[in-house]
Amino acid sequence: MLEAAREGDEAAVRAALRAGARTEARDAKRRTPLLLAALGDHVAAARVLVEAGADPDAQDERSDSPWLVTGVTGSVRMARVLLEAGPDLGLTNRFGGTSLIPASERGHVAYVREVLERTSIEVDHVNRLGWTALLEAVILGDGGPDHRKVVALLLDHGADPELADKDGVTLEHARRRGFDEIARPLRDAGAR
Repeated sequence: MLEAAREGDEAAVRAALRAGARTEARDAKRRTPLLLAALGDHVAAARVLVEAGADPDAQDERSDSPWLVTGVTGSVRMARVLLEAGPDLGLTNRFGGTSLIPASERGHVAYVREVLERTSIEVDHVNRLGWTALLEAVILGDGGPDHRKVVALLLDHGADPELADKDGVTLEHARRRGFDEIARPLRDAGAR
């Protein structure tokens, strides 16, 4: 089952299930078949596992889960499949972040839009670093078009531009990095 999911072999996943394989089997790193399918963006295999009752929140030894890794991969198709399984939107990764935070950091525009529009995920969740999705898009982003779009989406969906990092800094991060096109909407939204 684990190998079939890792390879994205939908037919082999179905055969393993018919033969009695457990949807929550674990490999040496405590990854489930659904997590392996999500990591490889094997949507068809993931759909079969979700239909069989696989847990979208089962975390491995690094605190990754099928749902959380969609924020890293940015796969909208996988997110849609996993949303059918009702993932815990407040579940956090090893950094204390929800799926929205790594997606914002990486500039996954379509994913950020999908999650903000289709779920009730907390837009201002603060991770262990003291950063929100908005701060990660500014601090770890490249200031390019994708990160500008992510910042706009977050602001449009209620992200608080005044939520500062541990040092009390918000807008200044964009200014220091020369991200004028990000600093402007932050300033207009009330960031200092």
